[in-house]
Amino acid sequence: MIERSNQGISHGQANMSRRRARGRNATADQLVKPQAGQLFNPYQPVEALGSEALDLIHDGSMRILEEIGLEVLNERALGLYEQDGARVDWDLQRVYLDREKLMPRLATVPSHFTMHSRNPARNRLVGKNAVNFTTVASAPNSSDMEGGRRTGNFEDYCNFMRLAQSYDVIDFLSGYPVEPIDIHPETRHLDATLAALTLTDRAFSLYCLGGGRVNDGIEMTAIARGVDRETLKSEPSIITVVNTNSPLRVDGSMLDGLIEMAENGQPTIVTPFTLSGAMCPITIAGALAQQNAEALGVIALSQMVNPGAPMVYGGFTSNADMRSGAPAFGTPEYTRAAWATGQLTRRYNLPFRSSNTNASNCVDAQAAWESQMSLWGAVMGHAHIVKHAAGWLEGGLCASFEKFIIDIDMLQMMAETLKPLQVDESTLALDAIVEAGHGGHFFGTAHTMANYTTAFYEPLVSDWSNFETWQENGEQTAYQRANRIYRQTLEDFEEPEMAATVRESLEQYARERRREVELAR
Repeated sequence: MIERSNQGISHGQANMSRRRARGRNATADQLVKPQAGQLFNPYQPVEALGSEALDLIHDGSMRILEEIGLEVLNERALGLYEQDGARVDWDLQRVYLDREKLMPRLATVPSHFTMHSRNPARNRLVGKNAVNFTTVASAPNSSDMEGGRRTGNFEDYCNFMRLAQSYDVIDFLSGYPVEPIDIHPETRHLDATLAALTLTDRAFSLYCLGGGRVNDGIEMTAIARGVDRETLKSEPSIITVVNTNSPLRVDGSMLDGLIEMAENGQPTIVTPFTLSGAMCPITIAGALAQQNAEALGVIALSQMVNPGAPMVYGGFTSNADMRSGAPAFGTPEYTRAAWATGQLTRRYNLPFRSSNTNASNCVDAQAAWESQMSLWGAVMGHAHIVKHAAGWLEGGLCASFEKFIIDIDMLQMMAETLKPLQVDESTLALDAIVEAGHGGHFFGTAHTMANYTTAFYEPLVSDWSNFETWQENGEQTAYQRANRIYRQTLEDFEEPEMAATVRESLEQYARERRREVELAR
């Protein structure tokens, strides 16, 4: 029989308690960065809609495509739709899609695919029950505690790349975390892609603005991976986003990019920006019907170009602040729309993208609670890609370094939450219960001493110290702690390995293309 332990806490246990009281983040060099491989969602998805409601939204979206149509500002795309049997009004540039022809096209979209990185350990599944977190993208401004809010620039862009590489919970890149506006727009994509491919070893997202930029991204990715374009066609390695210009309009340059991506077997996320009360009906049901029509209508085009090209259905339905017209994010409407969008994508057997969003203008409690609402909507809606997962602020107008770190902590907690609970003889710990005895404690049991360093998630930003200790340590807020951690992370950054010959080839390609573009201007 195991003897009962002493009631009192030993000197060593008291020291352990005091160390814990000082907080997990007492020094900036004690950064806890859990290793995160491919994440999977073991839980059943939350479903906001009953089967009858889901049927009504599907039928409504089909009626939109059949009777109201999409405005498609691209002659090549109009021709492809017409060749496939759609009714095209060339004067109005409108396409009318019949559901009997549309659904077979959607059936050729793969239900899952793998994003390939130049580091095979970073390859990520998109589909099934996989979850992938990506960086903030497309913000025109950046901010931190010292520099405040500023116009996007290449130095900040590169620093966000370094942060993304430093945390394993970021699965692949979401595009330009912040727009490097100090580089000419005609050649910006070359510098941005080169930096992404050298500062990180993850798959990259490029801008879908014309076929030329997409072609450059494909060429540079093939060089970085050491494969030819034919191999790349069967091994998706870059991804992009086409945002419809809601309501019911699709811009020409984005369709040029989508066609180029589809021809080369690379995935595109089609995401309508359906903001209830502004760019779509004020009711969530109406917004979802319009979102569904726009997304499915454009996804179908990719299959006309290349049946079997990987695609992703993007959901971004939220609501406007009806007092100001400003976008609102992380709202109950946003969360329920994410759950419902997950149901729609499962109906069509399509991969699903959602986002981690908020509308706060600073790194505060609002930013955190709206992000948590968005995250739960995405994860429990079974999104396969969660864009803007780290760093989004101000409704997407700003990429914040401190918010990036706070989001990393939330993502790591989410990743830990997705791990199935282990239940076996060891975790039941009956011996420890006997050892502690009636009215005892577990600090000194053999089971606790063997497991206490790994038993619980160790926070990156949270401070669990008591008030007096927190006060002694300078009364730092989460914002201040996140600033310190982001600065330390950049100091500790080590660039991932890349063969010198590969780097030289990438730099040469970017240099030659930059010269060509500049001569053509």
